[in-house]
Amino acid sequence: VQLQASGGGPVQAGDSLRLSCAASGRTFSGYAMGWFRQGPGKEREFVAACNWSSGRTLYEDSVKGRFTISRDSAKNTVYLQLNNLTPEDTAVYYCALSNVVVISADPNLYPYWGQGTQVTVSS
Repeated sequence: VQLQASGGGPVQAGDSLRLSCAASGRTFSGYAMGWFRQGPGKEREFVAACNWSSGRTLYEDSVKGRFTISRDSAKNTVYLQLNNLTPEDTAVYYCALSNVVVISADPNLYPYWGQGTQVTVSS
């Protein structure tokens, strides 16, 4: 399995970004794809996840209403739309693929990880 994350960069507070995660190497139907992030000096934290087949989603509370996760099955790609960014959103964002059906915030259920893409938000 290969996961290639992209779309990060430096932005101003209030700006938007769309992160992409292109997946290859196996069948993803039925499993969950998640986004996690790790800010400077912080532990990795859950951001959002969706089930590849059903499209059901799960969000961390601080991003609800600002971030949207979606997937394009034809392109084997998952997106994370980040709106109204704040400096607290500064982090390396990682996409990850689970090996279970349920969508979860538990990183231990995601055995496959991409390399990360840096998002830097200045005030």
